[in-house]
Amino acid sequence: MEVATFPPLAATAASPLDGTALEAWRSYLQSHASIVRVLDAELMAEHGITTRDYEVLLYLAQAEGRRLPMSALAERTMLTRSGITRLVDGLVGAGAVQRVSCPEDARVSYAQLTDAGYERLREAGRSHARSIRRLFLEHFSPEEIEVLAGLLSRLPGARPDGACTVG
Repeated sequence: MEVATFPPLAATAASPLDGTALEAWRSYLQSHASIVRVLDAELMAEHGITTRDYEVLLYLAQAEGRRLPMSALAERTMLTRSGITRLVDGLVGAGAVQRVSCPEDARVSYAQLTDAGYERLREAGRSHARSIRRLFLEHFSPEEIEVLAGLLSRLPGARPDGACTVG
């Protein structure tokens, strides 16, 4: 049996993660965490929902019939099946979402946005968009935003076709 040997970690990288590359990565991570923390706190204080709740409500609002299979919600939010179940359970309890069975396949369960959930999302969307402008967009010129949008759209998981509010 042959044992695989690997070169030292530094030798495997196309370029070292230091200098400007490390600064860019750290800035991205730290600013993302900071912005999401503030967005989460503001949504909770003003509307009683988290950014994850908002994300789920938005996906549902943008879906045909304002409903999606639970498996699709889990995939879009990058949550586990149990994670999305817990999140949707909270939204059901708040009256923002209802569960709907699939008449053709009993194994499929849908989350459907209620009218109350849609209104809550619309209200939260106005303040959420203001916060995004304040925390992110105001730090760049329109030209820089255009360049940044193109660059970030190349990252794994980027969904450049989505909107962050409804209506």
